[in-house]
Amino acid sequence: MEETRYRRGLETARKLDTEGPERLEAALKEVAPDLYRHIVEFAFGDILSRPGLDPKTREIATVSALTALGNAQPQLRFHLNAALNVGSTRAELAEVLMQMAVYAGVPAALNALYLAKEVFEERDAKGLS
Repeated sequence: MEETRYRRGLETARKLDTEGPERLEAALKEVAPDLYRHIVEFAFGDILSRPGLDPKTREIATVSALTALGNAQPQLRFHLNAALNVGSTRAELAEVLMQMAVYAGVPAALNALYLAKEVFEERDAKGLS
């Protein structure tokens, strides 16, 4: 069962970002390697792989939540890219982030929009939409 969760989690994570799982593992392997496995199994294997929402909707929800938190910039960066990788447009993400001004506050929305601008510029430099 655990191995199935792990494989499903890796597959789901790689659909969002082909290099994401490896970057996360590299970041955690010296400090908390067990946390990496838990994130892959739980977040990606159990939750993000559920059939109830399509990947684009899940990513829009995740971007909204991370924006509202206001203190998860690395995770927001990952999920902005993931949202684009699963079909969200830049205009859609900008709208979501603008809406967060109402529910999470203007500073949180501005910080997320500044980060989105960086993500868009990085993707442009790589030739990604």
